[in-house]
Amino acid sequence: MAALIPLLLLLLTVTGPGHAQRDRPGSIAVVGGGIGGAATAFFLRQRFGTGVRLHVLERGVLGGRLATLQVEGGSYEAGGSVLHPLNLHMKHFVKELGLSVAPVHSTLMGVYNGEEFVFEESSWYLINLLKLLWHYGLNPLRMYMWVEDILDKFMRIYRYQTHDYAFSSNERLLHALGGNDFTQMLNQTIDEAMQRAGFSHKFIKEVVCPVMRVNYGQGVNINAFVGATSLAAVESGLWSIKGGNKLVCTGLLSSSKAEVIPGMVLSIEPKIRPTRTGDPVKLYQVTYNTSSGLTADTYDIVIIAAPLGRKMANITFKNFDPPVPEFPNNYHQTVTTLVHGRLNASFFGYQDPSAFSLGAIFTTENPKLFINSIEVVSPVEDVSAEGKLPLQSAVWKVFSKEVLTKEQLHLLFSSYDSVTVKTWLAYPHYSPPEKCPPIILHDRVYYLNGIERAASAMEMSAIAAKNAALLAYHQWYGIADRIDQEDLHEKLKTEL
Repeated sequence: MAALIPLLLLLLTVTGPGHAQRDRPGSIAVVGGGIGGAATAFFLRQRFGTGVRLHVLERGVLGGRLATLQVEGGSYEAGGSVLHPLNLHMKHFVKELGLSVAPVHSTLMGVYNGEEFVFEESSWYLINLLKLLWHYGLNPLRMYMWVEDILDKFMRIYRYQTHDYAFSSNERLLHALGGNDFTQMLNQTIDEAMQRAGFSHKFIKEVVCPVMRVNYGQGVNINAFVGATSLAAVESGLWSIKGGNKLVCTGLLSSSKAEVIPGMVLSIEPKIRPTRTGDPVKLYQVTYNTSSGLTADTYDIVIIAAPLGRKMANITFKNFDPPVPEFPNNYHQTVTTLVHGRLNASFFGYQDPSAFSLGAIFTTENPKLFINSIEVVSPVEDVSAEGKLPLQSAVWKVFSKEVLTKEQLHLLFSSYDSVTVKTWLAYPHYSPPEKCPPIILHDRVYYLNGIERAASAMEMSAIAAKNAALLAYHQWYGIADRIDQEDLHEKLKTEL
């Protein structure tokens, strides 16, 4: 019996809980220090432990598309600014990092079609309800139920990931959540999907379209999945992080104890290296440019958490077999303009500026309109301030497709003190049918941002990050029964 104990210990060491068939990786590289890269580093550290060397390569400022702009001493969100109450990963990050949250300011909203307001909110709930019924019948209530049904299915991802299930493609991930209904949503527009569901053309044009324009700078020709997730942001209970949403990125990177390297990745190349035992090992050589010049390092696993494409993370994949496909430059330009000034209410048809009380103006499709939306914003340091936001002289955030000219600014504002502009490729240009890029680019090279073709959002990046970390872990240790499992929703119903 005593002789069996060392043998049992040896067996446990070799085959022990699910992953001891091989040593853990020596080093992992994450390309990109935005929310996707930071969350990936956090989840990788959770899975692989403290003994792995973890590098995060970021060519610019940490936070990626979570960025703030300075206006007269205050910081204002320029990119992703609001979070949904059901964004469970982001809620977990905030709790884990001890960050402060605050509800998003609510202001009165109007929808402008280029000639007149087709809808204006009142400060009285009952009046708004009657207005909605008068204009759109039961469409708003039906939309709420339609979106809730999609969200209920989407929420399954948290249970799957809690049980360590991962997916090797974005299509498989979506199919595991909502079956063919979800994957089909990538192949039709939100306009087509909602018309088939019985929503009126007027409602789609005057309510749905303006939401798409403010969230993604595009109309109702975007795919139905991103459209539905965009409509979820119409709900109440939205929140943001005091001090700026990018604090999540710096917090996660600090928690992961990753080494952040300021550098632009130029190329990735597979390498075969001999070992002392004689068995060759496959590594990936990552070449990047820093302030000190060109540097090359090798890694067991590489996860790319930045949009690939010549205008984005322009990485050359050398000597891959099969070759890594090229990714088109299909990201949509949006321009964020922060203006501290007085809105010209007469531009929107108000003869008496004192009667103007809207803090947010969304727009319908109209070639004459040069803005997608305009709204009053608060500094990130003061998101929890009580009371109404001042409209007379405020900081307004304008979204547009092109940089606003001086003439356009003078049309929008009767006077202004400062203008701050940021132009960026913020999210994909959606044009269904969509095909998501692969998650697995090579044996141990993974790509996060393909999920953005389905929908681009902070929470989607966090979900993709955990999926990639789990996938890398399972493939490294050969845990096949946690990858691409079918009927997970039914299987997990039976688990306590």
